[in-house]
Amino acid sequence: MIATGLELIDDTELIDAARLLRPDADPVEVAARVAWSVLIEPGDGIAGALLQELGAIEALRTTFGESRLAVPGVVPSKALSDAMARWRPRARTRAVRDAVLAARSVGARLLLPGDEQWPEGLQDLDVHSPVLLWARGDAEGLRAGRAVAIVGARAATGYGESVAAELSGDLAAGGVLVVSGGAYGIDGAAHRAALGAGGATAAFLAGGVDRAYPIGHQQLFDRIRQAGVVLSEVPCGSAPTKWRFLARNRLIAAAGLATVVVEAGWRSGTLNTAGHASSLGRPLGAVPGPVTSAASAGCHRLLREFDAVCVTSAQEVRELWGETDASAAVSAPPDHDRTRLLDAMSARSAREVPDIARRSGLSIERVRALLGLLALDGCAAQRESGWVRLG
Repeated sequence: MIATGLELIDDTELIDAARLLRPDADPVEVAARVAWSVLIEPGDGIAGALLQELGAIEALRTTFGESRLAVPGVVPSKALSDAMARWRPRARTRAVRDAVLAARSVGARLLLPGDEQWPEGLQDLDVHSPVLLWARGDAEGLRAGRAVAIVGARAATGYGESVAAELSGDLAAGGVLVVSGGAYGIDGAAHRAALGAGGATAAFLAGGVDRAYPIGHQQLFDRIRQAGVVLSEVPCGSAPTKWRFLARNRLIAAAGLATVVVEAGWRSGTLNTAGHASSLGRPLGAVPGPVTSAASAGCHRLLREFDAVCVTSAQEVRELWGETDASAAVSAPPDHDRTRLLDAMSARSAREVPDIARRSGLSIERVRALLGLLALDGCAAQRESGWVRLG
C-alpha cells in the first residue's frame, strides 16, 4: 500500500531510529529527508524545487496529500504529476525505515545541508543538490576549504596513474582534500596517493556506502574510511546504475575548488564530470599526454575545445583556484620524505618502487607520488628496470 506523506515520516519505529542516527537533529526532519532519498533518483530537480520552497517535511505532506497538484509558484501541475508517477512506487514506510536501520548497521553517518561537514560547493547545484549524504569514515576533512577533484579513465595507462599519484600525493601533503569516485584507474591512484601522503581523501559512490563498487577496491575503501570518508546520496543497499554514475559526477565536480582530468578517452565518461565542473564555473585542468595515446584524447579535446588549463604539477593545480607558491608554503610542511627518497635511490643501478620503499621507510604510494615529482624536477628518471637518481 502506498503511504501518505504523514505515514512516511510518522512511523514510531522510524522516528526512534532517526533519533538514534542523528541525536542532535530533529528526528522528523531526518525521517523526511531519508524518505526523499528513498523516493527520488539523484539530482531530481522537481523534488529539489519542492524542498527549497517548502522544506522536506512540508514537501512530503503536500505532494502526497490531497492538494498535491496545487503547489503554486513551485512546480507546474503537469511536472509534479509526472514526478509523482516516478515517486509513488517507492512510497513505502518500510523502505524508509529500512534505509535508516541499514545505515546504522554499517555505522554510516547522515550529513544534512547546514552541517559543518557539509561540502559548501554542493550548494551551487541549486535544485539538483543532494537531499542528504550518507557517510562512512571521518567526515571532518570535508570542512577543509581546499578540495580538488582528480578524475580520469578507468582503463588508465601507467603514465596516467603515475601522474595522478604525483598530483594527488603532493596536494594531499599540503592539506588539500582529494576528491574522486573510487573507480579503477585514475580514481584509485588518486585516493591511494593521498592516503600514502598522510592526507585526506573523499570518495563519492554511485551506490550505497555499504557496497564496495568496484568490489576489487574493498580494501581501498576500508583505508579511505580510516583516513577519509566514503559518501553517497542514495541509501544503503542501492545499486550503482549508469544514471547514478552520471549523477554522482556532479557531486565530485561541485565538491572541489577545481576539477583536474588526468587521462580520458575521446568519449570517456570522465568528460561528464568535466562538463559539470564547467557548468558550475569551476576551473578545469587537463593533463596532456602523448599525442598518439587514445587514453589522452579526451584531455586534449578539453584543452582544445573547452578552455581547460594545461596542468603538469601540483602547484599548477593550486593556481587553478588562485593559490600561489607563497600561500601554499604557509600550510605545506617541510618535505623530509624527498630527502629520504633520494637517499634510498642509486645513481648507477635502477631500483624498483617496492625496493625504494623498503630502503626509505616510506609507503609504496608515497614513493610513487614523490618519484613523479622528482622526475619533473630532473632529479630522477624511470628506466625499464626501475628508477635511478640523477645529478
